[in-house]
Amino acid sequence: MSEQQKPSLGKDTPAEAAPLAQTAGAATAAETAVPAQRPEPGERLLNVTGMQKYFPINGGFVFQRRIGDVRAVDGVDFHIDKGEALGMVGESGCGKSTTGRLVTRLLEPTAGKVEYAGQDITHASRKQLAPIRSEIQMIFQDPYASLNPRQTVGSIISAPMEINGINPAGGREKRVRELLETVGLNPEHYNRFPHEFSGGQRQRIGVARALSVNPKLIVADEPVSALDVSIQAQVVNLLQEVQKELGIAFLFIAHDLAIVRHFSQRIAVMYLGKIVEIGDRESIYGKPRHPYTHALLSAAPDADPDAKGRERIRLAGDVPSPINPPSGCRFRTRCWKAQDVCAEQEPPLVQLGGSADGHLTACHFPEEPTVTARKEDIVLDPALAAAEDAPTAAPAATEEPA
Repeated sequence: MSEQQKPSLGKDTPAEAAPLAQTAGAATAAETAVPAQRPEPGERLLNVTGMQKYFPINGGFVFQRRIGDVRAVDGVDFHIDKGEALGMVGESGCGKSTTGRLVTRLLEPTAGKVEYAGQDITHASRKQLAPIRSEIQMIFQDPYASLNPRQTVGSIISAPMEINGINPAGGREKRVRELLETVGLNPEHYNRFPHEFSGGQRQRIGVARALSVNPKLIVADEPVSALDVSIQAQVVNLLQEVQKELGIAFLFIAHDLAIVRHFSQRIAVMYLGKIVEIGDRESIYGKPRHPYTHALLSAAPDADPDAKGRERIRLAGDVPSPINPPSGCRFRTRCWKAQDVCAEQEPPLVQLGGSADGHLTACHFPEEPTVTARKEDIVLDPALAAAEDAPTAAPAATEEPA
């Protein structure tokens, strides 16, 4: 395939080649990548329908009998348009990272359908995936584990070019140095090893590796959660600049609700393997409808602790096991609005109130569409309620002002 003109980021920063997912030394065969083109607004890039991933549980004599499944992802539907950033939030263990790996085909889906650019890649073979491997990239959560400690930075970033058979003008070393400069690193660090870099610098190396094939879709699996707070903003702003300049679509997986709101145009909220609410960021953060979304948003720190009308929802119990999830609505065991119908029927993910803004909610009894609807805190955990109602100890002689 002939070399074509590459889009640039900033001044002299073209982008060319990186593997779909290259953990410590892993490599994937792929054909020469076609540079990403400027996307048309609203053009569909990725469409996921009914996607499931069950991990088998074996037991019995010599562990040869299947006795159950871990339902990590159990019927997920969403789409991503070209150039769009979809944020995915939820508690640990809800299936966010597994969803990202299913999209990149690092994991084989148990059921459902994954379409990329109109092509069904759900169960595509290695050979069938080769032409699009370079278009779907992944930035891993742990920058300390996702880079091969035995390879230099130059080798890590240039290896995808070798895999894809790409020989850029000026040579691969020049290309790698350009990528290092693109992500804010010193090009003279070409021969350094990963252990010589800080966490934020290592994550920038991962970003450079992901950018090197001009991907059309990047799955960022909590790319800043392992970094110092002072570095997180730098990496997020770098990714945002990349998205705007190159028109790359993102599936941005994170726990930090503020970062997701800053980076993503649409938000999907996951709970126990399912998406319970999805919509644009203004409606999700300003007018949430699902009780779990209310609880999730109420847990976010508030810059103004004295602000009036702030609700604080504390959920009782723990997240149920994905091995044996509750019937009907999976959130009902912790929901303050649960009724019999919640155990009998699983609520569909639909638009409520006849709206046509793409805000979908899976709840039989949705909340009022505002985060300030209730005037009182909701405390569901009996132990917490008892602790708050218990008489406090006698005050000291002097007290510091609140």
